[in-house]
Amino acid sequence: MSRAAEQAMAASYKALKEDFVSNLTGGEIGEINYVTAVAPAAVILWSTLQARQSFFKPYTPLAFAVDFLLNVAAILVAITLYASTPLLLNVILLAPVPIIYFLPRLPPPKKAKLPPSATNKQASNETPNPLPKKAFVTTYRGAMIVITCIAILAVDFRIFPRRFAKVENWGTSLMDVGVGSFVFSAGIVAARPILKAQLAGKKLAPLGKRLSQSLRHSLPLIVLGLIRLYSVKGLDYAEHVTEYGVHWNFFFTMGFLPPFVALFQSAFEYLPSYAGLAVALGLAYQAALEFTDLKAFVLTAPRTNLFDKNREGIFSFFGYLAIFLAGQELGLSVLPRGQGNTGGEQRKRLLLKMSAWSAGWIMLFWASTNYSYGLSLAVSRRLANLPYFLWIAAFNTTQLTAFCLVETLFMPTAHKTSATKREEEEVYKTSTSRVLEAFNRNGLAIFLVANLLTGLVNLTVPTLHVTDLQAMGILVAYAATLTGVAVGLDVYDISIKM
Repeated sequence: MSRAAEQAMAASYKALKEDFVSNLTGGEIGEINYVTAVAPAAVILWSTLQARQSFFKPYTPLAFAVDFLLNVAAILVAITLYASTPLLLNVILLAPVPIIYFLPRLPPPKKAKLPPSATNKQASNETPNPLPKKAFVTTYRGAMIVITCIAILAVDFRIFPRRFAKVENWGTSLMDVGVGSFVFSAGIVAARPILKAQLAGKKLAPLGKRLSQSLRHSLPLIVLGLIRLYSVKGLDYAEHVTEYGVHWNFFFTMGFLPPFVALFQSAFEYLPSYAGLAVALGLAYQAALEFTDLKAFVLTAPRTNLFDKNREGIFSFFGYLAIFLAGQELGLSVLPRGQGNTGGEQRKRLLLKMSAWSAGWIMLFWASTNYSYGLSLAVSRRLANLPYFLWIAAFNTTQLTAFCLVETLFMPTAHKTSATKREEEEVYKTSTSRVLEAFNRNGLAIFLVANLLTGLVNLTVPTLHVTDLQAMGILVAYAATLTGVAVGLDVYDISIKM
């Protein structure tokens, strides 16, 4: 075959791949909720095995295999083989739970005990950690990263339903909620430095200092964005231009968030609520879309210069910034130890607070989209408009509340007050999936590895021409590789901060 013929075939296949992910309209929010409910269902089974049988302690190769099957493979089959019957998969995951409860309960592994005098002395000298690690937050973030990483490769195969892929202009899809959830969860953990400063009695740093500190977080992400841009253009990789623009990508969006969040911290003095700031920003951006030519410009304008070519990434950034701020607000409520004399009382108050936030975001989303009594707006991930921001906030707050409720009911020791920090750390490890902890610990680094592996697969495998069996084989190997990298970093106690 001549070189010209090979180039023509490559160009034809590239166009076919771009068409495969273009002009899609998405699916129903209800179906997305059923599919993503697989993660809490899998955690229920994991928690039951751990609480009743101490199955994952010690963490044997069999325990690791079951951990992978429940918290990674179950999500993979939910968006592929069981995509049309997610409720059936949920039932399959929950069916063993009552059986395990009827089995004789195994005693937990014995651990060395300190003498009573030493234990009492240690407990009396320690003050409770005001910002303890919470297993349900780790589980939520880990599951979110797992489904996001799996979907970015699965979307290139025909076994992945087109209704789950990113929508062109208007509508909702699984991958649309995934990218927003990544930003929202980043906002949650970004609340930790704010809480630490409050606990230390520190005042808000000057704007210049905040901006310089934020740049240290931004620069690595912007460099990754430039590397991805160079790689995509240099390898003539298939790309969906209307997703972010010609040059913009998700790493640029994440990279520009820290300095803009630093700017919004100044506005916090006048509106002391990150949720309030998020809603104000979402309303202002939506007003600009509705009452100016901005919407038409983003959706239909010709790409004549650098600004025009990247208009989706530039203007959708305002929606992602609102999502990040909403995540920060939830983090301020969720991450602290909480009020109450006992762990049970603290957990009850936390569940009530999170349920209230969830109901509030759901009501706002309903008000923005309802055609009879609301604003009659449609969700657009491309614009990251007001309904999209409210949907992401409602979805993630509800998901986190669900994981918190699952932990409360099926792993009750997780929220009981411990005498020492050592005991608290032990309870956290016992209550947390090792796989999900590993994905959460190095989430952005694993996401980068997932992008590299996705590119490698697409450059070496004609993903549109493989059978469903071959596709599942590749996806299982990919998921296992990502899990191996994540757990390997965790085993060697390596944290990659970006």
